[in-house]
Amino acid sequence: MYNLLRFSQSFLLVSFLVAAGHLIAASSAIANSSVANEDSTEAAIAPETEFKIANFESIDEPIYQPTADLQSGLQDSYVAPAAGQPSIELAESTIAQSITQPTVAPVNSQPEAEVFANPSAGLQEMNQLTSVSQLSDVQPTDWAFQALQSLVERYGVIAGYPDGTFRGNRALTRYEFAAGLNAALDRVNELIAAGLAETVTQEDLATLQRLQEEFAAELATLRGRVDVLEAQTAELEANQFSTTTVLNGEVIFGLISVIDGNNANDEPIDRNPTFGYRVRLNLETSFTGEDQLTTRFQANNITPLGGTNEGVLQTNEGRIEFDGDSDDQFQLGLLRYRFPVGDRTNIYLAATGNGFVDLDASAQLTPYLDGSAVSLFALRNPIYNYSAGAGFGIRHFLTDDIEINLGYLVPDAGNPEPGSGLFNGKYSALAQAIFYAFDQRLRVGFSYINSYTPSGEFFGLATGSNLANENFDRPVSVNAYGVSGTFTVTPGLAFGGWVGYANHRYIGRGDGDVWNWAASVAFPDLGGEGNLGGILIGMEPRLTAIDDAVNGGETDPDTSLHLEAYYKYRLSDNIEITPGVIWLTAPDHQEENDDVVIGVLRTVFRF
Repeated sequence: MYNLLRFSQSFLLVSFLVAAGHLIAASSAIANSSVANEDSTEAAIAPETEFKIANFESIDEPIYQPTADLQSGLQDSYVAPAAGQPSIELAESTIAQSITQPTVAPVNSQPEAEVFANPSAGLQEMNQLTSVSQLSDVQPTDWAFQALQSLVERYGVIAGYPDGTFRGNRALTRYEFAAGLNAALDRVNELIAAGLAETVTQEDLATLQRLQEEFAAELATLRGRVDVLEAQTAELEANQFSTTTVLNGEVIFGLISVIDGNNANDEPIDRNPTFGYRVRLNLETSFTGEDQLTTRFQANNITPLGGTNEGVLQTNEGRIEFDGDSDDQFQLGLLRYRFPVGDRTNIYLAATGNGFVDLDASAQLTPYLDGSAVSLFALRNPIYNYSAGAGFGIRHFLTDDIEINLGYLVPDAGNPEPGSGLFNGKYSALAQAIFYAFDQRLRVGFSYINSYTPSGEFFGLATGSNLANENFDRPVSVNAYGVSGTFTVTPGLAFGGWVGYANHRYIGRGDGDVWNWAASVAFPDLGGEGNLGGILIGMEPRLTAIDDAVNGGETDPDTSLHLEAYYKYRLSDNIEITPGVIWLTAPDHQEENDDVVIGVLRTVFRF
């Protein structure tokens, strides 16, 4: 009986010591977890705030390490999952939860000394928080945090906050954590869908499954909000554009003077400098964000130096590119609507404008001349001047390197009287193909223009000799052909030019041939970004042949050369100054006329 009593006492003592050891180990784990999380701060980002989470490289918090006793308990209690099952089964669930789901004491939890002094208090805390799903935030020492960190490092799925940081010294709200988890899930799904399932381990799948279960509520809320945001975004994209009108303008001040020479009649020209202006106000309206309605009002007071037997030059040669006189009254200079059809086509509807130029059919062929040269002739091939009025145009890219332009314009489209209207009077039609190569550094265009003008209403070329712009009191049908191009050799050097031929059929009398050509060299960014230097030599339109029945067979007897040099200097993004010189040899293609030299100083303000 005595032996039985001593055995019972020994058994109770051993049992008490074993129980005490377990209690001390458990309370030590709780105390460590509490100390590690006393300084953590709660995330302040609202659930609906847009955010991303960075790679967890900047986390400096201590990694949770279970005690040796707990590690031993884990090894003893762990049951390996069956192959192909993304789940983890643990024996001794209470111990396993304390290992795989380390809990975090609130900020006002008991200090470490109190936990050791009262182990039962620590057990009460563990019993109260046995799952991550009960936590208000996720600490860097939590199992869930470390598990997601491991997944992120392996699969690289999270980007970062807008400022490029992760802020690893703070806790995450559960919604922030759910966002990171959702990104990890999406990445793993992408790998599986791409046939790379072997790169995702069963252990990772098990971890993801457990995280999904722990954060099921937050994931559901997050995805619901994402669906709402996507619907709102789609609605905004569908209705984001409101009709807007933008005003932009251009003001040109021009100082112009004939420096030397006589006019086409070999009469002296007064050396009388002039100063004038041109103002363009453009109202650009868009209804869809891709279309554009352009309304341009223009006023100027620059009397052209020449015209057909007019002006101080008595010829169209040497005209300035911005000349014109509206008696200081604003006039409607352009009314055009452009809209896309598909990805490769633009349609143009013009009520009035500057011919095919305003249908975007020429500037792309002479980009270093159009808007930079100071003479009208040097801007582009003069055959484009066989056009004016209202009509339509099409600009279509067959490929990235082949562009097609079509156009039809009528000056008297709004007049219902005989000899007018859309199809019963003066008109011009364009067909053009442009080929690009070498990343569009080379561009060559082949143009055909057909036009008709009744007697006394000749379109004219606005450049060249008097005979080349004469209709001899006959209706004129024109078939014009042109080749224009530019080759940008280097960013600072480009060559360009054109050749133009026009057959004038003076109806009822006979035919005449008109030729013109030009060659140019340009120096982009000469002396600074945005500057441009240029030199051009060419022959303005010249009547080279004509039937005897038209004008007694009289043609331009000689060849006049047009030489021009200019330098566009950009003072700022909105102001530029361009000095230029024009030299005409044998004006009006007559050797008996003295050379003419014209000086131009153009200042442009854009806003």
